[in-house]
Amino acid sequence: MSRIGKKPVPVPSGVTATINGQNVEVKGPKGQLSFVVNDLVLVEMTDDGISVNPRVDSKPARAMWGMSRTMIENLVTGVSAGFEKKLEITGVGYRAQVQGKNVQLALGFSHDVVYPMPEGIDVVCPKPTEIVISGIDKQRVGQVAAELREYRPPEPYKGKGIRYAGEFIVRKEGKKK
Repeated sequence: MSRIGKKPVPVPSGVTATINGQNVEVKGPKGQLSFVVNDLVLVEMTDDGISVNPRVDSKPARAMWGMSRTMIENLVTGVSAGFEKKLEITGVGYRAQVQGKNVQLALGFSHDVVYPMPEGIDVVCPKPTEIVISGIDKQRVGQVAAELREYRPPEPYKGKGIRYAGEFIVRKEGKKK
């Protein structure tokens, strides 16, 4: 049984949610998002918010139940508050800066890495060693953060590279004589 799926998704003030068949559309102060729910799950508007229930009692329906509720909750959170990921850059000479619609990264390669920002995603560099990615779609914010981190993941010997804020890197000891 899904414990997450049992709770209805509350819709805060300033956010409107419309359900059209299996399509859930949410509008808020930051924008508009929609999600098509799997056919194994029934979505309804109630007084408490958006209620999600499985149509049949099967293992795939139970799996889609909790996932669908979480996706709808991410839509509501995204249009009301938004999502944010922070990246930290560690290493001598490693830095980042935003130039127009591109992020320029100096990561110890022979050339600077230029990453074009996708639509709907805002990237800010408050310090040369810090990148803040924000947007209303949780999946896209996480994907952009993962793609930026992929250019130079943190290595275990000196800890140099791009890491998520608060990420712990397991350090290794170097060679002994």
